[in-house]
Amino acid sequence: MSWSAKAVVGAADRARGVFRPAFSALFASLAAAARAALEEEIALRRPFLWLPVAAGAGVLLYFAADREPSFAFSAGGFAIFAALAFAARSHRRAQALFLVLACVAGGFFSAVWRAARVDAPIVSRAGVGFLTGFVEEVDPRPNGARFILRVASAEGLPADVVPRRVRLTTRGDAKFAAGDFIGLKARVLPPAHAALPGGYDFSRDAFFAGLGGVGNALGRIEIMPPPDPAPWSLRFFAAVDRLRNDLAARVYRALGGDTGAIAAAMVTGKRDFLSEEAKELIRRAGIFHIITISGVQMTLVAGIFFVGLRRLLALSRTLALNYPIKKWAAALAIVGAVLYDIGAGSRVGTERALVMTTIMLVAVLFDRPSLSMRNLALAAVFIVAFQPEALLGASFQLSFAAVAALVAVYEARGASIERRREPQAFGRTPSRFDRWRESAAELLLRGPAAPIFATLCATSATASFMAGDFHELSPYVLIGNPLTLAIIEFFAVPGALVGAFLYPFGLDGPVWRYVGFGIDLVTAIARLIAAAPGASLPVKSFAPLAIVFLALAVLSLVLWRTWLFRAMAVPFAALGLFGAANGEGFDLAVAPGGDAAALRLASGELALLGRGRLSFVGEQWLRADADARAPADARGGVACDELGCVARAVDGRAVALVTDRQALIEDCARAAIVIAPFYAPEGCGAPILIDRRKLAETGAVTLRFTGETVEWRMARGPNEDRPWSRQPKRRSKRAAAGVEKEAEEERPD
Repeated sequence: MSWSAKAVVGAADRARGVFRPAFSALFASLAAAARAALEEEIALRRPFLWLPVAAGAGVLLYFAADREPSFAFSAGGFAIFAALAFAARSHRRAQALFLVLACVAGGFFSAVWRAARVDAPIVSRAGVGFLTGFVEEVDPRPNGARFILRVASAEGLPADVVPRRVRLTTRGDAKFAAGDFIGLKARVLPPAHAALPGGYDFSRDAFFAGLGGVGNALGRIEIMPPPDPAPWSLRFFAAVDRLRNDLAARVYRALGGDTGAIAAAMVTGKRDFLSEEAKELIRRAGIFHIITISGVQMTLVAGIFFVGLRRLLALSRTLALNYPIKKWAAALAIVGAVLYDIGAGSRVGTERALVMTTIMLVAVLFDRPSLSMRNLALAAVFIVAFQPEALLGASFQLSFAAVAALVAVYEARGASIERRREPQAFGRTPSRFDRWRESAAELLLRGPAAPIFATLCATSATASFMAGDFHELSPYVLIGNPLTLAIIEFFAVPGALVGAFLYPFGLDGPVWRYVGFGIDLVTAIARLIAAAPGASLPVKSFAPLAIVFLALAVLSLVLWRTWLFRAMAVPFAALGLFGAANGEGFDLAVAPGGDAAALRLASGELALLGRGRLSFVGEQWLRADADARAPADARGGVACDELGCVARAVDGRAVALVTDRQALIEDCARAAIVIAPFYAPEGCGAPILIDRRKLAETGAVTLRFTGETVEWRMARGPNEDRPWSRQPKRRSKRAAAGVEKEAEEERPD
């Protein structure tokens, strides 16, 4: 070995001798700090809060499966892990492991059980038939109505499938009401599948809602005598729906325009009177929650009942001094919240808000803290147990993230107060850092900036879900939310309760004008926010796991209490933001029916291909590409006629969407990619053929052109077979031709 080599080796040995003890000491100190932090979290019982997260992970595993899991094996796995967790209760680490596995298995089994409970027939393809059944719910619109029909008979539908419930629309005035037994001719289609791989899947939501088809009424709707009396539950909820519609119409007529529509939505949950312009306005302002009956309204209603009844009971000295009037008020507030939920339609969002509010009021009955993270965790357990599909919805994600952030701020405020009361609780004199921290806590948690700080925390917690679900962010929501919530709290909710009480007596008119004044203030604020530059920032679609890491970052911040464990949010957020910034784009997107597509042109922008209205799928494609244009403005650069559309992709490939068989031969000969909503013959010479046969196997597809190769993404897995997305049957050429002919014959004029 040369002298220089020996010198290098010697220097390396000396460096190891110097730095190894330092690294060892650092690692030992970090390990000791982690153990101490874990013991503190256990003492505060914070690990319990992660058990609902583990159950939610089990629900996500269920939806990630490519076929329906076995009910028996799912139940058996849950029972085994639960038994192991009970048997290992004297061994803390083993019990923690088995408890987490039991929660994961429990969430998985809950989703399997839920799917088995709601399983019902779903129409396989479009058809026209004569339906009879009871009307469950009617949502009037300015130019028609949408209603849900509990089907009693269905004549003429393909394969004699009789769905349990269907959702239909009619353009004429609805001469019927909820509870009526009607007969009508209707065109019924299967619920729409996702327009993008990984995008919103209405067919899945429809399955869990018990909807076996959607469509529109054709011709006159007749009210008929029912063959059997309606069940009592249907009669009860039909009466509630009629009352809601009468009240919504009363509010809408009293105020008129979008003010009346917003008021009707706030009071009854009926949102179909609202114009598209008003929806776009409040969406851009980031205050769309004002027209939904959500946790905010439910909390305010319960709070008004609780505080009002408690103060009313306190007027009696005998009651106040001798009876638990606080608990009485909490019990009556629960009843009031339940009645409000029923009056608002008892939708999934209101039911979830009711669960959260009820748990907090029940805590008052048992002398427990009402506003705590444990109560929120119990509400999450309830949702996982009874409505596990809600975890995939934006309503659940936004509401729980916002409430968790607000509860975390409340807990931090309580901890800060305790530290002020006991400055030497940890056996030492407060340091300069402690004094600086308390000054910051005084400003942010208890000072004038406290509402703004709480809104900032809630907005930050929901930002990733807003961007992932809706592909946009509203920077001015920090301004709009506090103002609109204050107006809602002062005008809308109290006015809605008083107006609904006075409505049967005909004395509610002045109340609705009072509510309308508050709504006019809200819309004025919304116009100012929506007109500001950068009011709505478009966001591209995320990489598949980005939202998971971002959710873990939020959970780490709100569930843990020690700074070391909260620091875990940093790597989670870094991974999530990296995935959000590097989402998988596309150059061609094809709808699951093959009748519409979005193509990236040489200019880099997307252009929509297809005939008719492309508002729904077109908006999803444009939003996923962070394109703020309306679908009607994204039709340039495409040549369309009665036979189809042709255009050139960003890499020069010719793409043809064929809507008439007459153009198929020519397009197959000259286009590199041919899209057809029917079964194309195998003789088509296009290098890439996306027809009805292909889309039945893949669902919606996206293609990305990288040189000579094409990267495919599919909404359906190759062997996927779920109740809401059944695996297609293999068809011969003759059978496929027969289906096409039958579909042509069923198509209405």
